[in-house]
Amino acid sequence: MEQKLERILSRVQKPARYTGGEYNEIVKDKSAVDLRVAFCFPDTYEIGMSNLGLQILYGAINREPEMWCERCFAPWGDMEEELRREKIPLYALESGDPIGDFDVIAFSLGYEMAYTSVLNMLELAGVPYRASERKELTPVVFAGGTSCVNPEPMADFLDFCVLGEGEEADIEALRLVERAKKEGWDKPRFLREVSKIPGVYVPSLYTPEYGEDGTLRALTPRDGAPERVTKRIIEDLDSAFYPDRAIVPSTEIVHDRVVLELFRGCVRGCRFCQAGFAYRPVRRHGTEFLLEKAKSLLESSGYEEITLSSLSTSDFKGLGELTDGLLDWCEPRRISLSLPSLRADNFSMDLMERVQKVRKSGLTFAPEAGSQRLRDVINKNVTEEELLNSCRVAFEGGWNTLKLYFMLGLPTETDEDVIAIAKLANKVLYTWRQYASNKARGVKITVSTSMFVPKPHTPFQWEAQVGTEEYLRRVRLLRDNITSKSITYNWHSPEVSLIEAALSRGDRRVGKALENVHAAGGRLDSWSDYFDFERWLRAFSDAGLEPGFYASRERGEDEVFPWDVIDLGVRKSYLLRERHEAYAGRVTPDCRVKCMGCGANCLLEGRKCDE
Repeated sequence: MEQKLERILSRVQKPARYTGGEYNEIVKDKSAVDLRVAFCFPDTYEIGMSNLGLQILYGAINREPEMWCERCFAPWGDMEEELRREKIPLYALESGDPIGDFDVIAFSLGYEMAYTSVLNMLELAGVPYRASERKELTPVVFAGGTSCVNPEPMADFLDFCVLGEGEEADIEALRLVERAKKEGWDKPRFLREVSKIPGVYVPSLYTPEYGEDGTLRALTPRDGAPERVTKRIIEDLDSAFYPDRAIVPSTEIVHDRVVLELFRGCVRGCRFCQAGFAYRPVRRHGTEFLLEKAKSLLESSGYEEITLSSLSTSDFKGLGELTDGLLDWCEPRRISLSLPSLRADNFSMDLMERVQKVRKSGLTFAPEAGSQRLRDVINKNVTEEELLNSCRVAFEGGWNTLKLYFMLGLPTETDEDVIAIAKLANKVLYTWRQYASNKARGVKITVSTSMFVPKPHTPFQWEAQVGTEEYLRRVRLLRDNITSKSITYNWHSPEVSLIEAALSRGDRRVGKALENVHAAGGRLDSWSDYFDFERWLRAFSDAGLEPGFYASRERGEDEVFPWDVIDLGVRKSYLLRERHEAYAGRVTPDCRVKCMGCGANCLLEGRKCDE
């Protein structure tokens, strides 16, 4: 196969995506391990290698002496053509061995539009993508990641899903595969046993029942499977595995730097944000732990930039102490520090001065909505005064590039709310004119909007998504009200958001639409190069389904959801209460001000909260 690879790599873009051999990759003697794991990321090398979760789990699995975890990424179209032409099966980077020969094929699912790439990668590996057609014990195919909070659209293709954080649960599941191999279990026995591991959902052990109106009536477990599967969390992050060494990619990637995770979860409770609810409760790393890891990762990789990662970086307690400690080490070495996910309500001159000590980059704030009324509806807890004050601080400090992110189609949104985005952008521009320390450089303000996608396990999981034509009407309304040449307006495709919403809130029947898309050539659908809206519409239609049934239909408050079998710790009754608070325009304080009893803290005590 090596000779074939050498021949085809000269014919593809970015061959370094497919060669492996990176500095700090982990190579073992395959004859000395009992279990081989292919960690598959259903997107390109540049995206996957930027994923912190991949780096953590890759290291955690490889820390087990009897296991060898290797990486595999979705090939770009040119490489896929060559693989098919030369009949080369999809292979792992470390060994070059076909992933179909591995004991376990594990996928990271962080985004619904990656689903078709899962099917395509399995096909390229020569592995049946339908779980029912994989009769032998191995390869076991499973997935984890944020999208698994509703695993039903992928139920026909996965042997099991790991819900929540995988540092411990993945290892437990892999050890069970190892035991099953040694003891000669068949597939059904393994699936029954793996379903007993806390945090593991086995789709084939649940039977869906649908009503005449097409809605889900029940998802009934059998063979001892639990009625609800509770996600796994790591209570003490400092005690869990975190890499000391980062794989240095062979080619430029999206986030070409060291990424340092500050904490998991979020105290804010924005009602649209799935991650904010899915990763509760908040747990943080210690400052000394972070400083030690940062130095090890930078020294072992040669990177010249480090970024602090979390859902809301500026909410990290002790951020000043941490940035001071990092800069004391980074400044003499000309290593820059970046702080994404900053909040507009706690951005300070002190923080700004720390950020720009080595290298100054653009700033990004996400008000999400233009009017205070709508920000209260979504519980954003950011006022116009706070945003403009943060902009003033940035402009006084010399920044002249600012990005503002908003959503269109939020629940209760009116035309006045849409126009308020343009008015707010103009106020930001006026703030620059008043306070900029260097007006000669000019200013670039970018306003970006995306189409609101109602997500499972959020207070807005009952909402209807606006139609694509209505979204575009609101885009035109906003565009017509942005008149300054200093303000650039970008908007995201509503067609992608419609399909994302349908997959996000879909049930098991959506799997047939995924098969149809794949059969028609669908893969890498998160890329505009490959996404084909008409192909998706045909695929749903041929499956006897309509995307709008899942995306554009307001759900009844007593409706059974496909994801009700998944327990993330946050009570459904709490989410419903938050929905009612949204329509009343009332804000909910963040977790630091008052515990509102969502239920997630009960996970820390090792027990489930009652409804």
